[in-house]
Amino acid sequence: MEPTIVLMKNIENTTLTPELPIDMRFNEGHVVSIVTYSILMIISITGNTTVLYLILQRRRRNRSRINTMLMHLAVADLLVALLMMPMEITWAATVSWPFGDAMCRIMAFFRVFGIYLSSFVLVCISVDRYYAVLKPLQLMDVDRRGKMMLLFAWIGSTLCSAPQMVVFHVEVHPNYTWYEQCITYNAFASDGHELMYSIFGMVMMYFFPLIIIIYTYSSILLEIYRKSRETLGPDRIRRSSLGFLGRAKIRTLKMTIIIVFVFFVCWAPYYIMSVWYWIDRESAKKVDQRIQKGLFLFACTNSCMNPIVYGLFNIRKTTQQRSRAPTIETRVSPLSLSVRLID
Repeated sequence: MEPTIVLMKNIENTTLTPELPIDMRFNEGHVVSIVTYSILMIISITGNTTVLYLILQRRRRNRSRINTMLMHLAVADLLVALLMMPMEITWAATVSWPFGDAMCRIMAFFRVFGIYLSSFVLVCISVDRYYAVLKPLQLMDVDRRGKMMLLFAWIGSTLCSAPQMVVFHVEVHPNYTWYEQCITYNAFASDGHELMYSIFGMVMMYFFPLIIIIYTYSSILLEIYRKSRETLGPDRIRRSSLGFLGRAKIRTLKMTIIIVFVFFVCWAPYYIMSVWYWIDRESAKKVDQRIQKGLFLFACTNSCMNPIVYGLFNIRKTTQQRSRAPTIETRVSPLSLSVRLID
């Protein structure tokens, strides 16, 4: 899938004029890209590196499934921050593509690989939470199931990203022969094939993960609601009725709302613009360059939000609980208590 709306250059309509078209010269949209990507890269690297370090430290004592999945999520987001974002910054600064055809194809692959992987790992986490809350008795081979899901996430991301290396290539401008660009121009037999490829990317990167996330977490919420009704009988659900769920399940409930909200909000504007671009390309091109660039930039903030959301609910809370554990009169060790809360 082509993740940047304005990269497709309308080469055939370009005429030899004294001044280059706006998308072939450094403009305000490129300035927005460089500044924003730089900020996002710093935040993402700092946040995900911190989460990854804490998880690796924790894994010495606790190899829980959720910790393993959080580690893979942090790695996926770091791939976005370390590969995709620096490439976008450099590309915005040079405007054209001066790095050759081979590097064009390689970077086109990694441009979306981390994003696919991040989305697919979110699916793994949501499915794992679904089984942990709704089917707690089906725990046979649970660790093997978690590893298989993560394996499929990596394989699926590779397969979905591989076509990028085929459709992206370096093209020389017919009028400005010194100008080269890494684009998908002439890669598709027809506009219909291009549209199908774009829709495939949208479905696999956004709608497929979103549907599974909504289904799994909605099922969790419905189950919590049902058990609350059963516990309270004919009485109305009170604020204290969630007490029987325990801190771990309450934390899952809170995390549910934030997961769906962040994932949907970050990506929805970009895909709305993408659909507009497919339906009426001419009017979509008239949208301000800064807005067009900003939509995909905003979507990339999902990689910055992931360490905040998951770190807040799965690392910080567990650390606080472990620090209070010695004051609890129980035979359960602090370590086993933290394992139970986070699994």
